[in-house]
Amino acid sequence: MILAGDIGGTKTYLGLFDWHDTRVAPLREEKFWNADFESFEQILEEFLETPADEGEGEPLEETESERVEISPSMPLQAACFGVAGPVVDNRCRATNLPWTIDGNTLTHTLNTSAVRLLNDVEATAHGVLVLDPEETEVVHGETQDHGTKALVAPGTGLGEAVLYWDGERYHALPSEGGHASFAPTSDLEIDLLRYLRTSYLHVSFERVLSGDGLHVIYQFLRDTKKNEPTWFAERLPTGDPAALIAEAGLNGKPDICVQALDVFVSILAGEAGNCALKSLARGGVYLGGGIVPKIMPKIRDQRFAQTFMAKGRYKRLLGSIPVHVILNDKAALLGAASVAANVGTSG
Repeated sequence: MILAGDIGGTKTYLGLFDWHDTRVAPLREEKFWNADFESFEQILEEFLETPADEGEGEPLEETESERVEISPSMPLQAACFGVAGPVVDNRCRATNLPWTIDGNTLTHTLNTSAVRLLNDVEATAHGVLVLDPEETEVVHGETQDHGTKALVAPGTGLGEAVLYWDGERYHALPSEGGHASFAPTSDLEIDLLRYLRTSYLHVSFERVLSGDGLHVIYQFLRDTKKNEPTWFAERLPTGDPAALIAEAGLNGKPDICVQALDVFVSILAGEAGNCALKSLARGGVYLGGGIVPKIMPKIRDQRFAQTFMAKGRYKRLLGSIPVHVILNDKAALLGAASVAANVGTSG
C-alpha cells in the first residue's frame, strides 16, 4: 500500500494505491480544501482516521465495496507528496500556504520509513510519464516519442519543471522558473510591467500567469483603458474573479475580459516558447495547472501557436516542438504515486 498526495495552493488530493509496476486506479481518493485546515498534518489525520462520509474531505473514488484503510495486514510501504513550493532536504515551506511540511517528520506520523516530498510540478512531470494518450491534447506540432519535455502549469501559482531524456529514461528536474522575472514582448505588456512595478519591486511571471495574474491583467486594463462596464464590475465581487473573467472572455463580452484573456494567453504562449528554448524540449511542452483546460478555445486558437513560435531565427525549431495540454487534473497525484511506488519497491 502506498499513499500519494498533491498539495496545491487551494486544495489537496490524497489517494491510497496498491501500485507496484504500472499505473492503477486509487483504492481510495479524497479532496480537501486547504482553507479548512491549519496544517497538512490535520488533513492526514482526517484522511486516515475519519470515515470518508463523515470528514471534511470529498470522496472522489473508491473501488472497493468497503472503506480501504491502512492496517497490519495492509501496511503503508511508502508515501510521496507533491507540494506547491521548493523542496530542500525533504522539507518544504509552501509558497501560497502558511504551512511547512517535513517529510522526515511525516515518517513518524505515517509509521513508514519512506516519505518523499516533491515540488508539485515535479510530481506533475512524473505524472506526464504515466498519462494515457486521451488524457492530453496536442494543440501545436506533432507528438514526439522521446526527447526532453518542459512543463508549464499556471494555477494558484505558476509552476515549471523539466523532464530530461538521457537516451534511456526520463529524469524529472524541479524548477522555480515561475518566479523568474516577467519579460514583456509587446508595448502593451511593457505597460503592464510598468503598472505592476508601482506595487512590486520584482515582477515575476507568476504575477501575470496565475489566477491572481489574470485578475491583475484585468485591473491593469481597467485602470489604463477605462473600459470596465458597470454591470460586470458589480458581478466581480460575487465569485472568483479569475473564473468570471475567463468565462466572460470566452463568451466574447465584455471587451475588457476578451482582451484580458488574450493578453494572458499571449504571455503564456511566449513563456512556453521560452521554456522550450531553454531546455531544448524536442519531446514537447506540456501545459498543466487548473487554468489551461478551462480556456481551451483560446489555446487551440492559431494565435497561441504563432506567439509560441515568435522567437526570431528559432521559429522553425519551435514549429517542430509539440505543445500538449494535460486534461487529467490528477496528473500530480499520479506522479506522486508513481514515485512512492518506486521508493516502496526499492526500499
